[in-house]
Amino acid sequence: MSTPHTLIRPAGTADLDAICDVHARARATYYAGHLPPEAYSGPAELDRQRTGTARAIASPERIVLCAERDGRIVGFAALAARFDGDRLFHFHVDPEVWRTGAGAALHRACVGAWQAAGLATARLEVFAPNARARAFYAAQGWVEHSCEGDHVVMELALRADAPAAEEPGSRR
Repeated sequence: MSTPHTLIRPAGTADLDAICDVHARARATYYAGHLPPEAYSGPAELDRQRTGTARAIASPERIVLCAERDGRIVGFAALAARFDGDRLFHFHVDPEVWRTGAGAALHRACVGAWQAAGLATARLEVFAPNARARAFYAAQGWVEHSCEGDHVVMELALRADAPAAEEPGSRR
C-alpha cells in the first residue's frame, strides 16, 4: 500500500477556514477531558485562534505552512521566520491522517525553514498530558527541556546541512 503524497506549501488567506478547522479538531483531541470545552472550542477561543492565524498568514515575520493531500489541508504549522525569542506557534495535523507521514513531512519543512533562517535551535511548547505529540516530537529529535505550567518546553538542535528530500512513497 502506498503512502499518499503530502504537498507542503505556504498558506494563503484563502486557506484560513481549512486551517482553523484542522486546528479545532486537533486541539479537541488532546484538550478534551483536561480543560473545559469553552477553553479550546468556545466561540471566544475559536475567534481568538482565527484572528491570530490570519495575522500570522499576513505577517512577514511569520511562516505558515500547509500540508495538503488531494487538495485538502490536513495540517499546518505557524513559525517564526527569524529568531526573536519566539517558539513554534502551532503545529497541528488532522487526527484523520495521524501516522500517515503528513506530520513528518510538515515537520521536515519547518526544519528546512529554520535552517534557511540560520537558526541553530528551535523551541516549542507541548501540552504536558499530550503524550502522543510528545512522542512524535521526540521521534523527530526534540528533547524535553523544561516545564512551564501545563506545558513542556522542547528544543531541537538544527543541523547545518539541509534535511533530505522526501522520496515519493516514503513513510517518514
